[in-house]
Amino acid sequence: MTVLATVIVLGVLIFVHELGHFWAAKLVGVEVQRFSIGLGPRVWGVKWGETEYVVSAIPLGGYVKMGGMEDEVLDKLEGGSSKEPRVPGPRDFDGKPIWARTLVISAGVVMNMIFALVVYSTIAGVWGVPHYATTKVGKVFQRFLPEGTEALVQIPAGADLTLVGDRVVEDWRDFQSGILEAPPGPLTVEFRNPAGQVEIQNPIEGEDRRRAAGAVAWWTDAAAGTVEPGSPADEAGIEEGDEFLSVNGVPVEGWYGFLEAIKPRPDERVEIQILRDGRELTRTVTLESQREENPDTGEMWTAGKIGIWQPPDEVVYTRVGLSDALVAGYRDTVAVTGMILAFLRDLVTGNVDPSSVGSIVTIGQASGQAAAQGLEYFLGFMALFSVNLAILNLLPIPVLDGGHLVFLAIEAIRGGNPLSIEQRLRWSQVGFVVLLGIMVWALSNDFMRLFGR
Repeated sequence: MTVLATVIVLGVLIFVHELGHFWAAKLVGVEVQRFSIGLGPRVWGVKWGETEYVVSAIPLGGYVKMGGMEDEVLDKLEGGSSKEPRVPGPRDFDGKPIWARTLVISAGVVMNMIFALVVYSTIAGVWGVPHYATTKVGKVFQRFLPEGTEALVQIPAGADLTLVGDRVVEDWRDFQSGILEAPPGPLTVEFRNPAGQVEIQNPIEGEDRRRAAGAVAWWTDAAAGTVEPGSPADEAGIEEGDEFLSVNGVPVEGWYGFLEAIKPRPDERVEIQILRDGRELTRTVTLESQREENPDTGEMWTAGKIGIWQPPDEVVYTRVGLSDALVAGYRDTVAVTGMILAFLRDLVTGNVDPSSVGSIVTIGQASGQAAAQGLEYFLGFMALFSVNLAILNLLPIPVLDGGHLVFLAIEAIRGGNPLSIEQRLRWSQVGFVVLLGIMVWALSNDFMRLFGR
Protein backbone atom coordinates (compact mmCIF):
# COMPACT_ATOMS: atom_id res chain seq x y z
CA MET A 1 0.00 0.00 0.00
CA THR A 2 2.73 2.48 1.01
CA VAL A 3 4.85 1.91 -2.11
CA LEU A 4 1.85 2.17 -4.43
CA ALA A 5 0.56 5.29 -2.67
CA THR A 6 3.99 6.93 -2.92
CA VAL A 7 4.28 6.15 -6.63
CA ILE A 8 0.81 7.60 -7.26
CA VAL A 9 1.51 10.78 -5.28
CA LEU A 10 4.89 11.46 -6.89
CA GLY A 11 3.77 10.41 -10.35
CA VAL A 12 0.62 12.54 -10.40
CA LEU A 13 2.20 15.65 -8.90
CA ILE A 14 5.30 15.51 -11.09
CA PHE A 15 3.05 15.02 -14.12
CA VAL A 16 0.91 18.03 -13.12
CA HIS A 17 3.99 20.20 -12.56
CA GLU A 18 5.64 19.31 -15.86
CA LEU A 19 2.32 19.62 -17.68
CA GLY A 20 2.29 23.28 -16.65
CA HIS A 21 5.70 23.83 -18.26
CA PHE A 22 4.57 21.86 -21.33
CA TRP A 23 1.35 23.81 -21.91
CA ALA A 24 3.03 27.17 -21.34
CA ALA A 25 5.84 26.28 -23.76
CA LYS A 26 3.31 25.31 -26.43
CA LEU A 27 1.37 28.52 -25.73
CA VAL A 28 4.34 30.80 -26.45
CA GLY A 29 5.60 28.73 -29.40
CA VAL A 30 8.61 26.98 -27.85
CA GLU A 31 9.65 23.64 -29.36
CA VAL A 32 9.09 20.82 -26.85
CA GLN A 33 11.39 17.91 -27.64
CA ARG A 34 10.78 15.67 -24.63
CA PHE A 35 8.28 15.35 -21.77
CA SER A 36 9.74 13.07 -19.08
CA ILE A 37 8.31 11.68 -15.86
CA GLY A 38 11.42 10.75 -13.87
CA LEU A 39 15.11 11.39 -14.42
CA GLY A 40 17.96 9.39 -15.93
CA PRO A 41 17.84 6.82 -18.75
CA ARG A 42 14.61 6.27 -20.65
CA VAL A 43 12.57 3.22 -19.62
CA TRP A 44 9.59 3.67 -21.94
CA GLY A 45 8.52 6.26 -24.44
CA VAL A 46 6.46 7.17 -27.45
CA LYS A 47 6.79 10.01 -29.95
CA TRP A 48 3.72 12.06 -30.85
CA GLY A 49 4.24 15.01 -33.14
CA GLU A 50 7.46 16.83 -32.32
CA THR A 51 7.52 15.65 -28.69
CA GLU A 52 8.81 12.41 -27.20
CA TYR A 53 6.84 11.36 -24.09
CA VAL A 54 8.94 9.14 -21.81
CA VAL A 55 9.10 7.49 -18.41
CA SER A 56 12.65 7.58 -17.02
CA ALA A 57 14.43 5.34 -14.54
CA ILE A 58 14.65 7.56 -11.43
CA PRO A 59 11.16 8.51 -10.13
CA LEU A 60 12.35 11.56 -8.18
CA GLY A 61 11.46 14.33 -10.59
CA GLY A 62 10.75 15.08 -14.20
CA TYR A 63 11.49 17.63 -16.88
CA VAL A 64 10.37 19.17 -20.14
CA LYS A 65 13.18 19.44 -22.67
CA MET A 66 12.72 22.48 -24.87
CA GLY A 67 14.66 23.57 -27.92
CA GLY A 68 17.65 25.73 -27.01
CA MET A 69 18.00 24.59 -23.41
CA GLU A 70 21.60 23.97 -22.35
CA ASP A 71 22.36 20.51 -23.73
CA GLU A 72 24.86 19.61 -20.99
CA VAL A 73 22.27 19.99 -18.24
CA LEU A 74 19.61 18.06 -20.11
CA ASP A 75 22.09 15.34 -21.07
CA LYS A 76 22.79 14.77 -17.37
CA LEU A 77 19.07 14.54 -16.65
CA GLU A 78 18.65 12.05 -19.49
CA GLY A 79 21.65 9.97 -18.42
CA GLY A 80 23.57 10.48 -21.65
CA SER A 81 25.90 12.93 -23.36
CA SER A 82 25.63 15.19 -26.35
CA LYS A 83 28.23 14.59 -29.07
CA GLU A 84 27.23 17.11 -31.74
CA PRO A 85 26.57 20.83 -31.24
CA ARG A 86 22.97 21.79 -31.85
CA VAL A 87 22.06 24.42 -34.45
CA PRO A 88 19.86 27.13 -32.86
CA GLY A 89 16.28 27.15 -34.10
CA PRO A 90 13.57 29.84 -34.39
CA ARG A 91 11.48 28.20 -31.64
CA ASP A 92 14.28 27.90 -29.08
CA PHE A 93 13.47 28.65 -25.45
CA ASP A 94 16.38 31.10 -25.10
CA GLY A 95 15.19 32.98 -28.18
CA LYS A 96 11.88 33.94 -26.60
CA PRO A 97 11.36 37.24 -24.73
CA ILE A 98 11.85 37.32 -20.96
CA TRP A 99 8.11 37.46 -20.24
CA ALA A 100 7.51 34.29 -22.28
CA ARG A 101 10.32 32.39 -20.56
CA THR A 102 9.08 33.58 -17.16
CA LEU A 103 5.63 32.25 -18.03
CA VAL A 104 7.05 28.86 -19.02
CA ILE A 105 9.24 28.54 -15.91
CA SER A 106 6.53 29.60 -13.45
CA ALA A 107 3.76 27.53 -15.05
CA GLY A 108 4.72 24.35 -13.19
CA VAL A 109 4.27 26.03 -9.82
CA VAL A 110 1.00 27.59 -10.95
CA MET A 111 -0.30 24.18 -12.05
CA ASN A 112 0.55 22.66 -8.66
CA MET A 113 -1.40 25.43 -6.91
CA ILE A 114 -4.35 25.01 -9.29
CA PHE A 115 -4.27 21.26 -8.68
CA ALA A 116 -4.47 21.84 -4.92
CA LEU A 117 -7.36 24.29 -5.34
CA VAL A 118 -9.26 21.84 -7.55
CA VAL A 119 -8.67 18.90 -5.20
CA TYR A 120 -9.66 20.81 -2.05
CA SER A 121 -12.75 22.13 -3.84
CA THR A 122 -13.61 18.60 -5.00
CA ILE A 123 -13.30 17.28 -1.45
CA ALA A 124 -15.63 20.04 -0.22
CA GLY A 125 -18.12 19.38 -3.03
CA VAL A 126 -18.14 15.57 -2.81
CA TRP A 127 -17.64 14.87 0.90
CA GLY A 128 -18.60 18.26 2.30
CA VAL A 129 -16.87 20.94 4.36
CA PRO A 130 -15.47 19.39 7.56
CA HIS A 131 -16.04 20.88 10.97
CA TYR A 132 -15.64 19.53 14.47
CA ALA A 133 -18.73 18.25 16.22
CA THR A 134 -17.57 19.13 19.72
CA THR A 135 -18.43 22.28 21.68
CA LYS A 136 -15.92 21.42 24.40
CA VAL A 137 -12.83 23.59 24.94
CA GLY A 138 -9.46 21.85 25.01
CA LYS A 139 -7.17 24.78 25.70
CA VAL A 140 -6.89 28.54 25.16
CA PHE A 141 -3.48 29.67 23.89
CA GLN A 142 -3.06 33.07 25.49
CA ARG A 143 -0.15 34.24 23.37
CA PHE A 144 -2.26 34.17 20.21
CA LEU A 145 -5.11 36.27 21.62
CA PRO A 146 -5.31 39.78 20.10
CA GLU A 147 -5.89 42.84 22.26
CA GLY A 148 -9.36 42.95 23.76
CA THR A 149 -9.92 39.18 23.68
CA GLU A 150 -7.66 38.19 26.59
CA ALA A 151 -10.68 37.21 28.72
CA LEU A 152 -11.09 34.07 26.60
CA VAL A 153 -8.24 32.52 28.59
CA GLN A 154 -10.62 32.38 31.57
CA ILE A 155 -12.65 29.63 29.87
CA PRO A 156 -11.55 26.42 31.62
CA ALA A 157 -10.49 23.31 29.74
CA GLY A 158 -13.41 20.92 29.45
CA ALA A 159 -16.10 23.63 29.48
CA ASP A 160 -18.87 23.37 26.87
CA LEU A 161 -19.49 26.52 24.83
CA THR A 162 -23.17 27.43 24.59
CA LEU A 163 -23.50 30.98 23.22
CA VAL A 164 -21.39 33.51 21.32
CA GLY A 165 -23.39 36.71 21.42
CA ASP A 166 -26.86 35.58 20.38
CA ARG A 167 -25.57 32.62 18.35
CA VAL A 168 -26.25 29.17 19.80
CA VAL A 169 -23.15 26.94 19.72
CA GLU A 170 -23.98 23.42 18.54
CA ASP A 171 -20.57 22.56 17.06
CA TRP A 172 -17.15 24.16 16.75
CA ARG A 173 -18.03 25.95 13.52
CA ASP A 174 -20.76 27.85 15.40
CA PHE A 175 -18.20 29.13 17.88
CA GLN A 176 -15.78 30.25 15.17
CA SER A 177 -18.52 31.82 13.05
CA GLY A 178 -19.89 33.58 16.14
CA ILE A 179 -16.62 35.46 16.53
CA LEU A 180 -15.89 35.93 12.82
CA GLU A 181 -19.36 37.21 11.91
CA ALA A 182 -20.31 39.25 14.99
CA PRO A 183 -19.95 43.04 14.72
CA PRO A 184 -16.98 44.74 16.37
CA GLY A 185 -17.45 45.66 20.02
CA PRO A 186 -18.54 43.90 23.20
CA LEU A 187 -19.26 40.19 22.73
CA THR A 188 -20.26 37.70 25.41
CA VAL A 189 -19.16 34.06 25.29
CA GLU A 190 -21.14 31.73 27.55
CA PHE A 191 -20.27 28.19 28.64
CA ARG A 192 -21.31 25.43 31.04
CA ASN A 193 -19.64 22.60 32.99
CA PRO A 194 -18.75 24.77 34.85
CA ALA A 195 -21.25 27.53 34.08
CA GLY A 196 -19.87 30.97 33.34
CA GLN A 197 -19.35 33.68 30.79
CA VAL A 198 -16.64 36.08 29.61
CA GLU A 199 -16.90 39.34 27.71
CA ILE A 200 -14.44 40.34 25.03
CA GLN A 201 -14.05 43.24 22.63
CA ASN A 202 -14.55 41.61 19.25
CA PRO A 203 -11.79 42.96 16.98
CA ILE A 204 -12.46 45.14 13.96
CA GLU A 205 -9.88 43.48 11.72
CA GLY A 206 -10.76 40.11 10.22
CA GLU A 207 -7.26 38.75 10.82
CA ASP A 208 -7.53 39.55 14.55
CA ARG A 209 -10.88 37.76 14.69
CA ARG A 210 -9.37 34.69 13.07
CA ARG A 211 -6.54 34.79 15.60
CA ALA A 212 -9.02 34.99 18.48
CA ALA A 213 -11.09 32.09 17.17
CA GLY A 214 -7.99 30.03 16.39
CA ALA A 215 -6.48 30.59 19.84
CA VAL A 216 -9.25 28.48 21.37
CA ALA A 217 -8.56 24.80 20.67
CA TRP A 218 -11.33 22.21 20.69
CA TRP A 219 -11.30 19.27 23.05
CA THR A 220 -9.55 16.04 22.16
CA ASP A 221 -9.63 13.05 24.50
CA ALA A 222 -6.47 12.02 26.35
CA ALA A 223 -5.94 8.85 24.35
CA ALA A 224 -3.33 7.33 22.07
CA GLY A 225 -3.70 7.82 18.36
CA THR A 226 -1.00 6.32 16.15
CA VAL A 227 1.97 5.01 18.16
CA GLU A 228 5.29 5.54 16.36
CA PRO A 229 7.26 2.29 15.96
CA GLY A 230 10.32 2.21 18.21
CA SER A 231 9.17 5.25 20.19
CA PRO A 232 9.20 5.40 24.02
CA ALA A 233 5.46 4.71 24.02
CA ASP A 234 5.87 1.69 21.75
CA GLU A 235 8.69 0.25 23.85
CA ALA A 236 6.61 0.72 27.02
CA GLY A 237 3.69 -1.24 25.55
CA ILE A 238 1.25 1.61 24.98
CA GLU A 239 -1.20 0.82 22.17
CA GLU A 240 -3.45 2.85 19.91
CA GLY A 241 -6.76 3.52 21.66
CA ASP A 242 -5.36 3.45 25.21
CA GLU A 243 -6.91 6.16 27.39
CA PHE A 244 -4.56 8.15 29.62
CA LEU A 245 -5.76 8.57 33.21
CA SER A 246 -2.74 10.03 35.00
CA VAL A 247 0.97 10.80 34.72
CA ASN A 248 3.03 10.21 37.85
CA GLY A 249 -0.19 9.94 39.82
CA VAL A 250 -1.58 13.31 38.66
CA PRO A 251 -4.86 13.01 36.67
CA VAL A 252 -4.79 14.41 33.13
CA GLU A 253 -7.69 16.22 31.48
CA GLY A 254 -7.85 15.86 27.72
CA TRP A 255 -5.06 15.68 25.16
CA TYR A 256 -3.61 19.08 26.05
CA GLY A 257 -3.52 18.14 29.72
CA PHE A 258 -1.62 15.00 28.77
CA LEU A 259 0.90 17.02 26.75
CA GLU A 260 1.36 19.45 29.64
CA ALA A 261 2.32 16.47 31.82
CA ILE A 262 4.76 15.00 29.25
CA LYS A 263 6.47 17.96 27.58
CA PRO A 264 8.26 19.40 30.67
CA ARG A 265 9.94 16.02 31.38
CA PRO A 266 12.56 15.34 28.68
CA ASP A 267 14.57 12.15 29.21
CA GLU A 268 12.67 11.34 32.43
CA ARG A 269 10.97 8.09 33.47
CA VAL A 270 7.25 8.56 34.06
CA GLU A 271 4.48 6.30 35.30
CA ILE A 272 1.41 6.51 33.07
CA GLN A 273 -1.87 4.98 34.14
CA ILE A 274 -3.99 3.89 31.20
CA LEU A 275 -7.41 2.39 30.59
CA ARG A 276 -7.58 -0.45 28.05
CA ASP A 277 -10.70 -2.51 27.43
CA GLY A 278 -12.07 -1.52 30.83
CA ARG A 279 -8.87 -2.47 32.71
CA GLU A 280 -6.58 0.02 34.42
CA LEU A 281 -2.90 -0.60 33.68
CA THR A 282 0.34 1.18 34.51
CA ARG A 283 3.15 1.68 32.03
CA THR A 284 6.64 3.01 32.79
CA VAL A 285 7.90 5.18 29.94
CA THR A 286 11.39 6.59 29.50
CA LEU A 287 10.80 9.75 27.51
CA GLU A 288 13.12 11.06 24.82
CA SER A 289 13.81 14.73 24.17
CA GLN A 290 13.46 16.99 21.16
CA ARG A 291 13.89 20.68 20.39
CA GLU A 292 10.64 22.36 19.47
CA GLU A 293 8.63 25.53 19.90
CA ASN A 294 6.90 25.93 23.25
CA PRO A 295 3.24 26.48 22.27
CA ASP A 296 2.64 28.68 25.32
CA THR A 297 5.62 31.02 24.93
CA GLY A 298 6.71 30.66 21.31
CA GLU A 299 10.30 30.07 22.43
CA MET A 300 12.42 27.02 21.60
CA TRP A 301 12.80 24.50 24.41
CA THR A 302 13.82 20.90 25.00
CA ALA A 303 10.58 18.99 25.40
CA GLY A 304 9.75 15.45 26.39
CA LYS A 305 8.88 13.14 23.50
CA ILE A 306 6.71 10.05 23.90
CA GLY A 307 6.01 9.19 20.25
CA ILE A 308 2.20 9.25 20.16
CA TRP A 309 0.01 11.05 17.66
CA GLN A 310 -3.12 12.88 18.71
CA PRO A 311 -6.23 10.69 18.37
CA PRO A 312 -8.62 11.55 15.52
CA ASP A 313 -11.30 14.13 16.25
CA GLU A 314 -15.01 13.68 15.63
CA VAL A 315 -15.63 15.41 12.32
CA VAL A 316 -18.98 16.30 10.74
CA TYR A 317 -19.30 17.12 7.03
CA THR A 318 -21.72 19.65 5.55
CA ARG A 319 -22.55 19.34 1.85
CA VAL A 320 -22.16 22.60 -0.08
CA GLY A 321 -22.81 23.89 -3.58
CA LEU A 322 -20.24 24.62 -6.28
CA SER A 323 -19.53 28.22 -5.30
CA ASP A 324 -19.12 27.38 -1.61
CA ALA A 325 -16.92 24.40 -2.53
CA LEU A 326 -14.65 26.69 -4.56
CA VAL A 327 -14.48 29.14 -1.65
CA ALA A 328 -13.63 26.29 0.74
CA GLY A 329 -10.98 25.00 -1.67
CA TYR A 330 -9.44 28.46 -1.96
CA ARG A 331 -9.35 28.89 1.83
CA ASP A 332 -7.75 25.49 2.33
CA THR A 333 -5.12 26.23 -0.32
CA VAL A 334 -4.30 29.59 1.27
CA ALA A 335 -4.19 28.06 4.76
CA VAL A 336 -1.82 25.27 3.69
CA THR A 337 0.38 27.76 1.83
CA GLY A 338 0.65 29.90 4.95
CA MET A 339 1.43 26.86 7.09
CA ILE A 340 4.27 25.73 4.81
CA LEU A 341 5.73 29.23 4.52
CA ALA A 342 5.62 29.58 8.31
CA PHE A 343 7.45 26.26 8.67
CA LEU A 344 10.19 27.38 6.26
CA ARG A 345 10.50 30.70 8.11
CA ASP A 346 10.79 28.93 11.46
CA LEU A 347 13.30 26.48 10.00
CA VAL A 348 15.52 29.35 8.85
CA THR A 349 15.18 31.27 12.14
CA GLY A 350 15.84 28.18 14.26
CA ASN A 351 12.34 27.90 15.70
CA VAL A 352 11.89 24.41 14.24
CA ASP A 353 14.11 21.43 14.90
CA PRO A 354 16.04 20.74 11.63
CA SER A 355 15.67 17.01 12.30
CA SER A 356 11.94 17.38 11.60
CA VAL A 357 12.68 17.75 7.87
CA GLY A 358 11.96 14.47 6.09
CA SER A 359 12.83 12.87 2.78
CA ILE A 360 11.04 10.56 0.39
CA VAL A 361 10.85 8.08 3.28
CA THR A 362 8.62 10.48 5.22
CA ILE A 363 6.64 11.20 2.07
CA GLY A 364 6.13 7.47 1.58
CA GLN A 365 5.01 6.92 5.18
CA ALA A 366 2.59 9.85 5.03
CA SER A 367 1.26 8.69 1.64
CA GLY A 368 0.60 5.20 2.98
CA GLN A 369 -1.09 6.50 6.14
CA ALA A 370 -3.31 8.85 4.14
CA ALA A 371 -4.26 6.10 1.68
CA ALA A 372 -5.16 3.78 4.56
CA GLN A 373 -7.62 6.36 5.91
CA GLY A 374 -9.57 6.57 2.66
CA LEU A 375 -9.78 8.42 -0.65
CA GLU A 376 -10.73 11.76 0.90
CA TYR A 377 -7.66 11.80 3.14
CA PHE A 378 -5.41 10.60 0.33
CA LEU A 379 -6.60 13.37 -1.99
CA GLY A 380 -6.16 15.90 0.82
CA PHE A 381 -2.58 14.76 1.32
CA MET A 382 -1.91 15.04 -2.42
CA ALA A 383 -3.24 18.61 -2.40
CA LEU A 384 -1.07 19.52 0.59
CA PHE A 385 2.01 17.98 -0.99
CA SER A 386 1.25 19.74 -4.28
CA VAL A 387 1.39 23.11 -2.51
CA ASN A 388 4.59 21.99 -0.79
CA LEU A 389 6.11 21.03 -4.14
CA ALA A 390 5.14 24.40 -5.62
CA ILE A 391 6.73 26.38 -2.79
CA LEU A 392 9.92 24.31 -2.71
CA ASN A 393 10.30 24.73 -6.48
CA LEU A 394 10.33 28.50 -5.98
CA LEU A 395 13.40 28.36 -3.74
CA PRO A 396 16.22 30.34 -5.45
CA ILE A 397 18.37 27.27 -6.06
CA PRO A 398 19.72 26.73 -9.60
CA VAL A 399 18.09 23.70 -11.30
CA LEU A 400 14.84 24.52 -9.48
CA ASP A 401 12.26 26.84 -11.05
CA GLY A 402 13.14 29.54 -8.53
CA GLY A 403 16.76 29.45 -9.66
CA HIS A 404 15.75 29.85 -13.31
CA LEU A 405 13.55 32.80 -12.36
CA VAL A 406 16.56 34.38 -10.64
CA PHE A 407 18.55 33.99 -13.87
CA LEU A 408 15.73 35.70 -15.79
CA ALA A 409 15.57 38.51 -13.21
CA ILE A 410 19.33 39.07 -13.59
CA GLU A 411 18.89 39.17 -17.36
CA ALA A 412 16.10 41.74 -17.04
CA ILE A 413 18.16 43.91 -14.66
CA ARG A 414 21.07 43.79 -17.11
CA GLY A 415 18.87 45.11 -19.89
CA GLY A 416 18.34 41.81 -21.66
CA ASN A 417 21.94 40.64 -21.34
CA PRO A 418 21.79 37.10 -19.84
CA LEU A 419 24.46 35.26 -17.94
CA SER A 420 26.61 33.19 -20.27
CA ILE A 421 25.84 29.52 -20.78
CA GLU A 422 29.05 28.68 -18.94
CA GLN A 423 27.97 30.77 -15.92
CA ARG A 424 24.52 29.20 -15.87
CA LEU A 425 26.00 25.72 -16.12
CA ARG A 426 28.42 26.48 -13.30
CA TRP A 427 25.62 27.74 -11.05
CA SER A 428 23.47 24.77 -12.05
CA GLN A 429 26.23 22.44 -10.90
CA VAL A 430 26.30 24.29 -7.57
CA GLY A 431 22.53 23.87 -7.42
CA PHE A 432 22.85 20.13 -7.99
CA VAL A 433 25.29 19.89 -5.08
CA VAL A 434 23.05 21.97 -2.79
CA LEU A 435 19.98 19.94 -3.74
CA LEU A 436 21.86 16.68 -3.23
CA GLY A 437 23.02 17.91 0.18
CA ILE A 438 19.45 18.73 1.21
CA MET A 439 18.28 15.30 0.08
CA VAL A 440 21.05 13.53 2.01
CA TRP A 441 20.30 15.63 5.10
CA ALA A 442 16.58 14.85 4.94
CA LEU A 443 17.27 11.17 4.30
CA SER A 444 19.63 11.00 7.28
CA ASN A 445 16.89 12.51 9.46
CA ASP A 446 14.55 9.71 8.40
CA PHE A 447 17.15 7.04 9.11
CA MET A 448 17.74 8.52 12.56
CA ARG A 449 14.01 8.46 13.24
CA LEU A 450 13.68 4.88 12.04
CA PHE A 451 16.78 3.34 13.59
CA GLY A 452 17.42 5.56 16.61
CA ARG A 453 20.04 8.15 17.44
